[in-house]
Amino acid sequence: MASPYLLHWNVDPILVQVGPLAVRWYGVCFAAAFLVGFRIMAWIYQREGADPASLDRLLIYMPVGAVVGARLGHVLLYDPQYYFAHPLEIFKIWEGGLASHGGAVGVFLALYLVTRRPGSAMYLWLLDRVAIPTALGGAFIRLGNFFNSEIVGTPTEGWWGVVFDRVDPLPRHPVQLYEALAYGVIFLVLLGVCVRRGPRTRNGWLLGLFLVLVFGARFLLEFFKTPQAAYEAGFVLTVGQLLSLPCIIAGFYLLARARR
Repeated sequence: MASPYLLHWNVDPILVQVGPLAVRWYGVCFAAAFLVGFRIMAWIYQREGADPASLDRLLIYMPVGAVVGARLGHVLLYDPQYYFAHPLEIFKIWEGGLASHGGAVGVFLALYLVTRRPGSAMYLWLLDRVAIPTALGGAFIRLGNFFNSEIVGTPTEGWWGVVFDRVDPLPRHPVQLYEALAYGVIFLVLLGVCVRRGPRTRNGWLLGLFLVLVFGARFLLEFFKTPQAAYEAGFVLTVGQLLSLPCIIAGFYLLARARR
């Protein structure tokens, strides 16, 4: 018998629409991630006495790198057959479909370009600090997924299950909220380390901690998700888990390197 406490989720992904122009909840969450992240980076720059001149470039390069990388990651890693058959669909990022692993690669490349300018911060120093708002940004993105009723969880009989009416009548794990909560906690952990140690933080420590915690959480929570890639049926691990393993290993390497 269904629990009377089940939440039925049927929110329209479009927040406001005027004629052909539509503002989506996902887009609002995505924009909020970068705006809040920029304010956090400005605070870190001021607190640690870094040259603020590169902040403007950061505001331009990071969103472009994140969006392009995340979209290409989704296209190439999760449903290449569909997108190669419908190439124009690749550009419809407002409908969702962004892969965090691809977004990470895009951010790494974007920040590398930022640090090529004379007077810019060191690459690893910048990656360490950007990891802090990126964790919070991940929480915003997962909230956007929740509003879109996408990346839904596996069925559950728990009272906390959510029925995504736009998907099916089954109560499911609200795994988007699990991830959002996990990333929010990781953000607080990283921020706490930054506040406590500041410029004394060893290069690579924050980034390593970010990779281990974020992709470790992602690996565990994948067990509660429905398959995202069309070809992963029968896999022991999901595509998301397979992609998370190298990130976790890289994180442990950076932590060990920072300790040395």
